[in-house]
Amino acid sequence: MIYKENALCYDDYCRLRESVGWLNFSREQTEKALRNCLYSIVAEDDGKVVGMGRMTGDGLYYLIFDIVVQPDHQNMGIGSAIIDMLIDYVARETPAGGRSSIQLSAEKGKESFYQKRGFKLIPHEFCGSGMRKIIHK
Repeated sequence: MIYKENALCYDDYCRLRESVGWLNFSREQTEKALRNCLYSIVAEDDGKVVGMGRMTGDGLYYLIFDIVVQPDHQNMGIGSAIIDMLIDYVARETPAGGRSSIQLSAEKGKESFYQKRGFKLIPHEFCGSGMRKIIHK
C-alpha cells in the first residue's frame, strides 16, 4: 500500500464515496472543497486509489471527514493508517506549549474505530452535543 499526501482528485473522491453508499455533492462544490482542503491522504493499491481521508482547519481547530476505504479493501488497516496520518499532521502543526482540537462526525456504528484513537463521544464532561444543519437547493 502506498500513501500519498494531498493527491485526492475529483474522480477518486466521488468513486470512493459511492463505493460505501454515500451521496456525492455537485461537481462545483466538490472541486472547491478539494482545492480548499488543508490536508488529505489517499491510499493506493496497484496504482488505484482505494482509500481517502481529508481535513480542514485553522491552526486551532481541525475537522476530519471523508474517511473512506473501498469495501474490498476494508479491515486491512488502511483506514487506521489514514486517520493516524491525519492526527500526526495536527501533532506536527501544533507548536510547543500549544493545543489543538480535532473533531469529526463518525458514521453510525463506527464510533469505536475513532475511540481507539483517543476521540471521545460527545456530549462529555467538557462538550455538549455535536450538531449539524443541511441546506438543500
